[in-house]
Amino acid sequence: CYRRDIIDLYSRIEIDPHQTNGYHKSTTNTFMEDDRMIRSGLINMIREKAQKGKSAYAIGKELGISKNTAKKYINQPKSVHGLKGRTKQSKLDPYKPEINEMMAKGIFNCVVIYERLKEMGYTGGITIIKDYVKPFRPARSVPAVQRYETLPGKQAQMDWGVVHYIDDKGSIHKTPVFVMILGHSRCKYVEFTKRCDLYSLVRCMVNAFEYYGGVPEVVLTDRMKTVINGSEAGKPIWNSRFEDFAADMGFVPKVCRVGKPQTKGKVERLVDYVKDNFLPGRQFKDLHDLNSQVLEWCRKVDSKVHGTTGEIPLEALSKEALLPLPDKAVRDKYRWETRKATRDGFVSYDGAKYGIPWQYSGKEVRVRICGDFFEAYYGEVRIARHKVEYASGRIVWLKGQYRGLAEKDGIAVPLPFAWKKETESVEIRSLSVYDALAGVISNG
Repeated sequence: CYRRDIIDLYSRIEIDPHQTNGYHKSTTNTFMEDDRMIRSGLINMIREKAQKGKSAYAIGKELGISKNTAKKYINQPKSVHGLKGRTKQSKLDPYKPEINEMMAKGIFNCVVIYERLKEMGYTGGITIIKDYVKPFRPARSVPAVQRYETLPGKQAQMDWGVVHYIDDKGSIHKTPVFVMILGHSRCKYVEFTKRCDLYSLVRCMVNAFEYYGGVPEVVLTDRMKTVINGSEAGKPIWNSRFEDFAADMGFVPKVCRVGKPQTKGKVERLVDYVKDNFLPGRQFKDLHDLNSQVLEWCRKVDSKVHGTTGEIPLEALSKEALLPLPDKAVRDKYRWETRKATRDGFVSYDGAKYGIPWQYSGKEVRVRICGDFFEAYYGEVRIARHKVEYASGRIVWLKGQYRGLAEKDGIAVPLPFAWKKETESVEIRSLSVYDALAGVISNG
């Protein structure tokens, strides 16, 4: 039987089975042990044909092996490949819990994840991070728009965004964020505030201009109520106070077209960039600390090559032909706000109450944030100065705030009194004096 199988195999490889040299003798001996040296490919062929219903004899005849060999591998259970089920250890495996935690906080930006993992000791690349994060990344769908590039110093774009944070008690809060970007260099400025009213807007814009070291020719903005009061014949009706501010600073305000926010796409992307790159997982003590961190972040990202311009924004900033800053007195004018003091001598500012001398209760005072301090002025006189309190609902007392209030019954200015004059004094004489005087007159 084996001889027949060997001759059949010889016919397949076109070798004369009747040759008897030493080489073919050894080959003959090898093939006689085909049931011990059979390859895995032939084993698979045996099993495939058996699954089709062929007998061991038919399989052996077709493949040139013995019936017993075919029967052996048909009945033998299929063994698991030695490499099957083995997983190669990845450099990312020890850090996957940290990645999952970051994704749970909304961090899907792989550059951010990569930088934070490197701080933890990760030595792998960013590609495997992208492959791991991709299935979890939320899908986005945005319409295509045309790209517009601006000349140096020509335009800046600004906008407001709203971000969320969790306090130490687990409560969720939201706060406005002001963003501005120069159209040519892509240099960024970001500032978090308590409000997004006109006072906050112009103050943030002044801070941005000082950060850039100049004023762009045009500032493109959304159609916000603090900028325009509406439109007439397709032209914006500017808020008079914002119009005065633009004139003092020297820039020309422009608003994007109705329903076309993509016309200021650079700043729209910056708002998303702050939300997706800077904010997730960020820890901060108060608003001042958060703003310090975001300016450091702006300088960091602007020190890298921009993907669109191919330049480093902070270096390209020197090429921006910005208009000179107005005088400091003009800039400082827009840091002031007017507040009316309460009857008990407090001024409310960004959710906190600051004490002032009781004599100014009920009066209008000017207030501002100067560095880390809150200042209140009445006219040109500073009446109070406090360390800024960023937590809402706090009350900051002024030392000696109510000194002299009880003595004056709470009246700071004397009431309008009328003054009564003393009457002229008249000498009072005894009646005998008048009698004596009368006798003298009669005798004379």
